[in-house]
Amino acid sequence: MTELHTRSYLYRGTLPVLAAACLWGTVGPAQVWADTGADPVSLGALRLLIGGLVLALAALFGPGRSAGLRLLLTRPVWPWIGVAALATAVYQAGFMLAVSRTGAALATAIALGVAPVATGLCSRVVTGERLTAAWTVGTAAAVVGCALLLGPGSSQVAVSGVLLGIVSGICYGLYTVAAKKLSDHGANMPAAVAATLLAGGVVLLPAVTRDGSGLATGDGPLLLVWLGVAATAVAYMLFVSGLRWVTAGTAGTLSLAEPLVAAVLGLLILDEHLSALAETGMTLLLVGLVSVSVPSGVLRRVRPRTYPPQTAIQNNPPDISEVRIPDPAHSGERR
Repeated sequence: MTELHTRSYLYRGTLPVLAAACLWGTVGPAQVWADTGADPVSLGALRLLIGGLVLALAALFGPGRSAGLRLLLTRPVWPWIGVAALATAVYQAGFMLAVSRTGAALATAIALGVAPVATGLCSRVVTGERLTAAWTVGTAAAVVGCALLLGPGSSQVAVSGVLLGIVSGICYGLYTVAAKKLSDHGANMPAAVAATLLAGGVVLLPAVTRDGSGLATGDGPLLLVWLGVAATAVAYMLFVSGLRWVTAGTAGTLSLAEPLVAAVLGLLILDEHLSALAETGMTLLLVGLVSVSVPSGVLRRVRPRTYPPQTAIQNNPPDISEVRIPDPAHSGERR
């Protein structure tokens, strides 16, 4: 791997995906900090709708909008938009329902634990991506660390909630692979992501009409702006832009930075405390993220150069019979 490709992998691939995960990690702490008392499903629906509208405006007034929008209607592209939209809607609804039935910690542990594995397997089946040893080890460490960090503890366990969490994780993997396919086809990504977010928000719209109280007063509008613009529109665009340079499996594992950021914000802002087990989980999660962030070939390139042992030189001295020594009589400048 050349130095230029390595820098592109890190700065155009890894860092945007990590930045997206960091923004997603602010959703939970922001919701707790605002304390609006709003229904989580209605909040999720409005988050998708606001983010979708922002990206739709970016697609309509951005450069190359005509060709990019026409490409969305072509046969290789529009089926993947449908898959991404369906996965987004099912993920949001399934995750919110899982939280209500099993608690936030256990639902997050299940969904985010399943997500990178599902992403890797889906990418292997759909796109033929090779699952490297570094991905396998890093993902295993990150998933175990995520489970320890979130520490479900004594949360009430419901079979239906566990199944919904698994479905949510699978849908996250499907969305990542679908977004990767859209990116590979050269689709207008703001328009494509806007379509998926708006479709997902429309599916969840009945929850807003049923119970949207608490979001129009107090810190509700500020929370909606942050979640809709920063944690949705900007985050999703960073995520799909990074998918141009990293594999879907790697992006799925890197997205596990989300619970790590949420835990750190809980410590710094919400005055939460972590157990020794959770601290171990943070360490494992960080190790897993670092291992999948390093491009293949970098470690091979920085290995120390090997030299032949000294004994080999001593046992096979150079033959000096062929060495010619200049004659002093013939040396020097001719007069």
